[in-house]
Amino acid sequence: MNHDTAPAAGFGSLWLRLWAESIDDYSIFALSPEGIVMSWNPGGERIQGYTANEIIGQPFSVFYTEAERASGVPDATLKAAASSGRDVSEGWRVRKDGTRFWANVVVTALRDSAGHLLGFGKVVQDVSDKKAAHDAVLESERSFRLLVQGVTDYAIFMLSPEGRITSWNSGARRIKGYSESEIVGSHFSRFYTPEEVAAGVPFRGLETARREGRFEAEGWRVRQDGSRFWAHVVIDAIRENGELVGFAKVTRDITERRRASDLLEQTQRALFQAQKMEALGKLTGGVAHDFNNVLQVLRGNLELLESRYGRDGWSAVRLGSAIDAVDRGAKLASQLLAFGRQQPLAPVVINPARQLRALDDLLRRALGETIEIESVVAGGLWNILVDPHQFENVILNLAINARDAMADGGKLTLELANATLDDEYVSSVPDVDAGQYVMLAVTDTGTGMSQEVMERAFDPFFSTKPEGQGTGLGLSMAYGFVKQSGGHIKLYSESGEGTTVRIYLPRSTGTAVEFPTRTSRKVKHGDETILVVEDDPQVQSMVVELLTGLGYAVLKANDAQQALAVVASGVHIDLLFTDVVMPGPLRSPDMARQAAEMLPGLKVLFTSGYTHNAIVHGGRLDPGVELLSKPYSRQQLAVKVRHVLGDSDSDTDTDSESDSDSDSDSKVIQQSMAKAGRSPDGLVWRNDELRVLAVDDDQASLDALCELLHLVGIDARRAGHASAALELLGASDFDVLLTDVVMPDMSGLELAQRAAAMHPDLKVIFSSGNTLPDQETLGFDWSALRKPFTLTQLQDTLQSATNRQAERKGGADDADRVRGPDDK
Repeated sequence: MNHDTAPAAGFGSLWLRLWAESIDDYSIFALSPEGIVMSWNPGGERIQGYTANEIIGQPFSVFYTEAERASGVPDATLKAAASSGRDVSEGWRVRKDGTRFWANVVVTALRDSAGHLLGFGKVVQDVSDKKAAHDAVLESERSFRLLVQGVTDYAIFMLSPEGRITSWNSGARRIKGYSESEIVGSHFSRFYTPEEVAAGVPFRGLETARREGRFEAEGWRVRQDGSRFWAHVVIDAIRENGELVGFAKVTRDITERRRASDLLEQTQRALFQAQKMEALGKLTGGVAHDFNNVLQVLRGNLELLESRYGRDGWSAVRLGSAIDAVDRGAKLASQLLAFGRQQPLAPVVINPARQLRALDDLLRRALGETIEIESVVAGGLWNILVDPHQFENVILNLAINARDAMADGGKLTLELANATLDDEYVSSVPDVDAGQYVMLAVTDTGTGMSQEVMERAFDPFFSTKPEGQGTGLGLSMAYGFVKQSGGHIKLYSESGEGTTVRIYLPRSTGTAVEFPTRTSRKVKHGDETILVVEDDPQVQSMVVELLTGLGYAVLKANDAQQALAVVASGVHIDLLFTDVVMPGPLRSPDMARQAAEMLPGLKVLFTSGYTHNAIVHGGRLDPGVELLSKPYSRQQLAVKVRHVLGDSDSDTDTDSESDSDSDSDSKVIQQSMAKAGRSPDGLVWRNDELRVLAVDDDQASLDALCELLHLVGIDARRAGHASAALELLGASDFDVLLTDVVMPDMSGLELAQRAAAMHPDLKVIFSSGNTLPDQETLGFDWSALRKPFTLTQLQDTLQSATNRQAERKGGADDADRVRGPDDK
């Protein structure tokens, strides 16, 4: 272009005009050096609203706002472009109709070859939509920043695609403990436990978010100070145009919620366990009541027999064995009542350390030389209010359980210490009050328990021991006693790591009592008058005979109303001896109170196998109440009656009955049996040739069985376990195998199968209280005697067995071996 050519001519050149007029997305026009519009294109008319005739010759400042014109922005723009050659800016511009739009503006200085300024070329683009979107993004980001920074309940932060922290809010600082300057740029895996980092947990979370868009989980996280909290975590992947640009992570501290959930779950489990134990306790208490009445009849009559026939050695041994069996049953009943929290307790204030020391010799004898015993007693030990006898029973039961868990020997540690159960601890334990307790811990080094076993450890009759080697009532009894005494019991155990049982009994501030030295005493007789009130006729008959044998004058009544009628008759009565639980509208305690009002000075002694709530409240005997629990022995009855009535000088030995009485009774028995059509020995069937092998792992049961067999003329061979029986079967021929089912080394079923394989003609009789399989299951002929069985049932079973055996052999020869009552 020639330097002398007018600028207008240069701006109006054909190629520039054609280029500008072909574009309508941009406003393209030329300006004079003074800023006058020299050209206009269709894009200018579309964007800014002016036609070429309206705008050419006008100053370009009309496109600016009044404020910008007043501040000299248009002139400054031209000066900047002239100075640097180009000026790029954005800002609000004004259309012809006065509306505004956001414009992207490029102003370029036009010069000739000599550098003289010819004017300016200006390009304007309407970017209002982009501006609005940009502003929306900025506003959104601003709002998000304000929101995130204002949140303190959640840790909200951003991660790079590699997992490095790029932002941090105040909630993250509160929850995790780091300031923004301390944490930004670090890898987020520092919030995880070392075990989780080693296992790759944080990286799997990012990978899941990368693959699926979101990852959500709960787990332990670590704060700056090293403490841990339970976190709920959400990681969202952030993508732009399909490309991953980072992650948004939200973490919430839900430790308290987890604790509350765990506490609720523990409470629900404890409530279910408590309800289950309560239901079982009521059931076992009722069973124990009836069971104790049966045992009382047995015990009383056995002792009556012992008093008359016990001088004979043979009779004394057998009666003693029978009484021992009753005692074992009584112990079971007592444990059932203890579990059900229905045993009558007579609590006194004791020093538990003194009680533990008194048990030392007994424990060492019970546990044997293979168990090392250590007692640890803390100084300043508090006293407790418990039934001392039941407290000793608990310690002994726990020690025996520990012994059984240490078959190869080990160590038993008994520890006594003061303890305080606070509100936090008891909040998850039902029926336990916060306060001061004495803790008894019994720890063994035995086999321990699994979690499943621990959950059932206090259930009655649940045992991990083989069948026949335990009742499963030891821990149940301890549980019931502790609960009834207002305490708490807790198990700690792992398989192979031993077991600790901790018992917490409430502290007493009273003074501990001193127990007198125990001495044996003779049975004391008396001559007072006793009214016996008992609804069970067998129990009533037995106790009347026992008391009469002790020298007392005895009156009897069948129920409470009848007893009051006897009292109202005016007859002299020194002692009212009454059962607690009896039918009828009048309760025994009410009857006793009315009787005492009619006869001032009347002594009252209650007896029961199940106290219910008549004279026991809160697990303890009412004040001033005397109770003799069923089943009781003759000596226990004599001692208790004299204790209630007061000492008597008429002490007499229990074995003072005359031989003439014994002989007389013996004749009566023989006469009665003769009238019944029996031989003098009472047998209807005898067999002197039948070869019987008797097998039972309980020595007392085996002795009793062999004695019964002897009565029917059979001198049986005996075996105390299955392996000994197999040896005898291998060495000798037998006609009958009479075996218990539950034995420690091998079951009676397996023994019988092996025996039948060795001797196909062998007749098998199972002696058991258990249910046996179907006849065809075992593959051989057998019959069963359900324990406990009578002599007649034993005779009938043996006779049936030999008859069938004779029939199988076609049997006249063998049938001759079966004889009637007149055979000699």
